[in-house]
Amino acid sequence: MRKIMLAGTLLAATLLASCSDATGADRAVRAMGFTDVTTTGYRFTGCGKDDDQSTGFTARNPRGEMVSGVVCSNWSPFGKTSTVRID
Repeated sequence: MRKIMLAGTLLAATLLASCSDATGADRAVRAMGFTDVTTTGYRFTGCGKDDDQSTGFTARNPRGEMVSGVVCSNWSPFGKTSTVRID
């Protein structure tokens, strides 16, 4: 029973990790002029039902204020698209 629970926990962690894109989120946030970007992993809230990935972040905005938010992204026939949402 213990092995089954461990396997289930590892599977869940793997699936959640694949629902986050730290590299793409960092690129999208920096493209908006933000600095000191730190991704915080998968976020359960903030994105729509059609988004494939949801990655939280904290960063310094162009005015120098620390902010947090989420980068929602999905795959489309024209390439990957990302939306940055600030909390």
